Amino acid sequence: MTDPLQLIAGGLATVPTAELSAFLTDYFSREEVELVVVGEPRQNDGSPSENFARVKQFAASFRKRFPNIPLEFYDERFTSVLAHHAILEGCQKKKTRQDKALVDEVSATIILQDYMSSQKFQLRKKT
Repeated sequence: MTDPLQLIAGGLATVPTAELSAFLTDYFSREEVELVVVGEPRQNDGSPSENFARVKQFAASFRKRFPNIPLEFYDERFTSVLAHHAILEGCQKKKTRQDKALVDEVSATIILQDYMSSQKFQLRKKT
């Protein structure tokens, strides 16, 4: 019997939208990717936010360009708030705390970690 290992999410990079397709193509050529999780922007009441249309458009484009890589949405409500709190606790400099790219990266990490926890993702040790 093998022992389960808990997976821990980690951030990659914040990439400008115009460079995202090339970044993903390069990343997928180097790494084995089983699934991509995309934050689903929602209002506090659960209804779609105004950014949801852009995210759905991205998902359609992604699925067309990378048909062999599954994509799933995951509720991203409150992740920016959690990211700001995490950065505030970990960083002393105000300029660092206001870095939008850092907030986006931490938010994405929180989304992925929450998704994996909700799915009870585990990696099994090879023996």
